Amino acid sequence: MGKVVLITGASRGLGAATARIFAKNGYDVVINYVNSDLKARLLKEELEGSHQIKCLTIRADISKQEDIKYMVDEVVKEFGTIDVLVNNAGIAMDSVIEDKNFQTFDKVLNTNLVGPFILSREVAKHMNQGGSIIMVSSTNGIDTNYGYSLDYDASKAGMLSLMHNLADIYAPKIRVNAVAPGWINTDMNKELDDEMIKEECECIALGRFAEPSEVANVIYFLASPEASYIHDTIIRVDGGLK
Repeated sequence: MGKVVLITGASRGLGAATARIFAKNGYDVVINYVNSDLKARLLKEELEGSHQIKCLTIRADISKQEDIKYMVDEVVKEFGTIDVLVNNAGIAMDSVIEDKNFQTFDKVLNTNLVGPFILSREVAKHMNQGGSIIMVSSTNGIDTNYGYSLDYDASKAGMLSLMHNLADIYAPKIRVNAVAPGWINTDMNKELDDEMIKEECECIALGRFAEPSEVANVIYFLASPEASYIHDTIIRVDGGLK
């Protein structure tokens, strides 16, 4: 049996690009999603049709502990183990500070930070020696702050702190790392107006947003044998964003 990767938020965007590269390299892939049932099923058909691997699609909201337990149980029942976990799922609920409230802040933190913690803890119980957990954070969690995204920014900063702590707890059995992407051409950013895109690209040394595959390649690298001595590390994938 091949290795198994569980990718949250995997039906589209960066998650789907990550699923494709792991499948290309022989991993059985668990595609987690919440709303995009059709996209998840189409991705499963694509990956199983193109590669000699098996895909499992699981609808689960990682902001809910009962969904996390259900998902992990289903994956272990199907595959017996989980070799790689990619905590990719995330949401943003941008607004001016006056419109932010307890409910929206809570939803963002539960999805982007609390859920990845609970999922990482539950998955780690089933990982063998050499397992890998990868957090998909953001440059927003380091130094590119946006007031209307302050809840998102806080969650992504917390995710990096979480990564450092899990790295201490799970070494040497499991490697734990993070990627911090900048702007990516995904559905989350498709509503940006042209003027904002132009302004942001002027702050990027490479002058453009990343394609999802460019970030997915780094995620796969961190899980690969070539990264066997990389641990407790954050890799920026931002094109030289200033």
